[in-house]
Amino acid sequence: MADGFVPGSFTIDGYGAGGFQFAGMSHRGSILALPDGIQAWSPKVPSEITPQSLQALLDLPAGSVELLIIGTGADLVPASPSLREALRNMGIRCDAMATGAAVSTYNILLGERRRVAAAFLAAP
Repeated sequence: MADGFVPGSFTIDGYGAGGFQFAGMSHRGSILALPDGIQAWSPKVPSEITPQSLQALLDLPAGSVELLIIGTGADLVPASPSLREALRNMGIRCDAMATGAAVSTYNILLGERRRVAAAFLAAP
């Protein structure tokens, strides 16, 4: 991941032990998967998932993403009302789930060529 960014759309091939595998490489820590690429992402706990931490998503052209899948780590933690509102104002729905389920859901939706993005917290 040069400069913490890999251009392109990729499925997630594996996760766990604090990181993810995709595009023939691995990354330790959380990631943000957007239509234009996957980037390192700083949040480590669900409370750090905010509109500010998702600014790269919010900066995309309107209509680029219809659904944000949020992987909240080992356990499901619902998205905050303020996050849901900020996303809704951009025309983006969100669905939070444990990271394992989020990875599977993201991969399926990406395979269906849906306008999907994902914010994955690394899980142990």
